This record gives sequence, C-alpha cells and structure tokens, in this order.
Amino acid sequence: MKTSLTESAIRDLSAKLQQATSDFVVKYPGETGKRQPVHTVYGGAHLFKSDSASRLGALARRSLDQFAPDFIAFAKAIGLPGAEELPESAEEGNGLRADLENNSETVRQKNKTAWLAHTIYNRVNEKLRREPVEDFRIDFEDGYGNRPDEEEDGHAAAAAAEVAQGILNSTLPPFIGIRIKPLTEELRARSMRTLDIFVSTLVEKSGGKLPDNFVVTLPKITIPEQVSALADLFESLEQSTGLASNSLKLEMMIETTQSIINSSGEINLPLLLAAARGRCVAAHFGTYDYTASCSITAAHQHMMHPACDFAKNIMQVSFAGTGIWLSDGATNIMPVAPHRFSEGGTPLTAEQINENREVVHRAWKLHYRHIQHSLETAFYQGWDLHPAQLPTRYAAVYSFFLDSLDAASERLKNFVEKAAKATLVGDVFDDAATGQGLLNYFLRAINSGALTEEEAVELSGLTVAELRSGSFVKILNNRQSL
Repeated sequence: MKTSLTESAIRDLSAKLQQATSDFVVKYPGETGKRQPVHTVYGGAHLFKSDSASRLGALARRSLDQFAPDFIAFAKAIGLPGAEELPESAEEGNGLRADLENNSETVRQKNKTAWLAHTIYNRVNEKLRREPVEDFRIDFEDGYGNRPDEEEDGHAAAAAAEVAQGILNSTLPPFIGIRIKPLTEELRARSMRTLDIFVSTLVEKSGGKLPDNFVVTLPKITIPEQVSALADLFESLEQSTGLASNSLKLEMMIETTQSIINSSGEINLPLLLAAARGRCVAAHFGTYDYTASCSITAAHQHMMHPACDFAKNIMQVSFAGTGIWLSDGATNIMPVAPHRFSEGGTPLTAEQINENREVVHRAWKLHYRHIQHSLETAFYQGWDLHPAQLPTRYAAVYSFFLDSLDAASERLKNFVEKAAKATLVGDVFDDAATGQGLLNYFLRAINSGALTEEEAVELSGLTVAELRSGSFVKILNNRQSL
C-alpha cells in the first residue's frame, strides 16, 4: 500500500508529540488520591493552643447535646432529606431506635430516612470525640486584625511554641497551618516578619520538624508576583532554618476579582499556580471578600450567590487535573443561642429556651444547605468559623455520600462487571469517565469518614487493593487479564 511519509518523518512528528504529551502530564498529573480535609477551621493566632482541636470538639459536642440530643431532633434541625417522615420526638421513636440499634440493615432496607438519620448522628458523635477538627488555620489576618508590631511578634512566637508542643503531645489535627497577612504594600513587611518568626521559632522548638501537612495560606492575591515572592521567602527560610528543600507549602486564597481575571483579560489562576513553583497544594475561595469586590451589598453576600458559582467554576476549569485541592468559603451566620443564664443563675424562660433552639436550628439548616451546595458543585472542603458548626459540617458530608450510596454501588458494580463496556443501569448511561467518577465517589467517602474501607469494599464489589489503586482503568485492565 502506498504511503507518502517516510519512517523518519513519522518518528520526528511522534517525538514532538511525545514531548508535548509529557509536558502535559507534568502539568496535569490528576488527583493524588490523598486525603483532603473536609473543612478548615480558622481561629485567631492569639487564641491558639496546642489542644485547641480537642477544646473545639468539646464545645461542638456540648452544642449537639443541648440542641439536638437525639438523631430525630438533629435530622429535623438540619433538614435531612425525609426528616418530616420521622416521629415527632425521641419518645415516640423509641421502637424505631431499638430496631436501628439491633438490626440496622433491616431498617435500612425498609426505612432509609431513619437509617440515614441514625447513622449520621452516631458517626458525627464519634467523629467529634475522635477527631473533631481535620484542618486548623492559625490566623494572623481577618481573625486577628492589625496590632502593634511587638504584640504580633509575641503572638507569632507563642503560636509556634504551641504547635511544637502539639507535635510533642500528638494533639494537633491532621492538617494545620497559618494564614499570614496579604503581601500588599502596606502589610508586606509585617506579613513576612510574622512568617519568619513563626517558622524560625517552630523549627527551634520542635527540633527541626514541621507538623504533618503544614501549609501557609496567602490571602487577597491579585498578581502572580505575590505568590512568587512567598515561594522566594520559603526558599530563604528553608536555607536559614535547615528545613528540607520544598518542605514549605502554600495555599492560595481566591477572593479578589483580579485573582480570577487579570488586567490583560487573561484568566489569572494558571499564572498564580505557575508562580508557586510546585509549592501550591490548594486554592480556597473567599466568599465575602470576593462578593464585596464585585460590589455586592452585604445583605446578598452568601455562598450560593451566582457570582460565587461563576468564580468557583473558573477555579475548577483552571485547576482541574492539576491535583490542586479546592475549598469553598464559610457560612457566616453562627449557630449561637441569643439567651444565656445570667450571672445570678436565673433560669431561662420557656420562651427563651425555644428561641435559642430556633436560632441554632436555623443557622444549622443554613450551614447544611450551603455545604450541600458546595459538595454538589464538587467543592469537597469548606471553612468553619465556630465549634457549633462542626456537627453540621460532618452531617452534611456524611449525608451527601450516604444518601446516594445504593445508586453509586449498583452503577459501579455493574460497570466493573461489564469490563469497560458502556452499560445502561436504569436510565443512567455510564462511560469510562463516569466509572472513574464513581470510584472517586467511594474514595472521597472513605477519606471523609462517611464510609469505612470495609463498607466500601462490601458495597462496591471491589477489593481493598482495587480501591487503593485509585484508577478505574487499572481495575478493568487487571480484571480483563484474569
């Protein structure tokens, strides 16, 4: 058969394409499969202690016990799907509770709403005792404010010493870091000095160690040069303190319009990521600063505003495949009761007790709805600002995964059994990309704590090794070779 190209010409063309493909893979390595925290809790640097996480957990449990002492009350408080079908009170649901505790699987088949409410409540309680905070950010910015230099110097050193103590006592959350002030003209010097004091003190007090998953958050970014400057500062600190090269990591806060689109009309996010020189691990959306920069009035600044969805979609498109974690913002309506006991110990009236409950439940329901919106739009992490938000954070995450568990399990099992052939399950058509998406669903459910690995194996039909591989293509290839 006649051809026009020589083998040499084809080799040259292939070599060029191979290089381009290799460059692409470096820039877009895909998801790492590592655990991503479901939230970041922010707190003023002046308040941080080595055991802050456990203290926050105790406060969260107190709030849950006070305002939702059982699974029925909690399900109705947060607006769990189908909660209106549950009994009105725990007393009325005693028989149901006994059935759930003695034969949970049978109830699951007959009354999914009750099973879901009971399972979520128990897992939230267990989580608040075992690991109430997944990620904590020691804040020197909005949660701290502008203070005299001497005072901030002292707080930077004290916070670093507390982190070192937390490393020693194993009391830190699995992810932790600090948020410095922005690298603007007015605050740049202060920001850099705080980071220098904190890192230098931490390394000295800890014997040269950083906590696991330590990160520095850079707020209010407008230009790539700010990110590049932080990377330069990291290099200098690593050299001066003896830290290993590239051990300091950063996360970017996307909370200005300029961080989305620059003065040349370009999407700025890839330029910001490139400026980090491999040190960026996450990008966090700042709801209120961003909406303010869009001139949206305070009454309409919230996580579900269309302007936020636009910005977050640009973040997704810009960072998809890069391995960068995305985080949504915070719900700023706090679940805090307006009435407290007086100093004299005067009991609250029935009306005040009811108002307290209504205020907390309303804030919980809003927080739950915001988190569900974030999860539905593939933002699997968000900010929490108050310990009473922790119950709803975990409830929303667990509900998101557990509510669709049966459908996801059926689709994944069916698709794997067909060994990469597209298949129709009900009225949902799956292809190979959806297969990877279904696998990612189980991996995220495990990482979030919604499912145990053992439960995922049983429900998905996969082995532990297959789950841990993180690759749907590898699973199918291995099964086809058997």
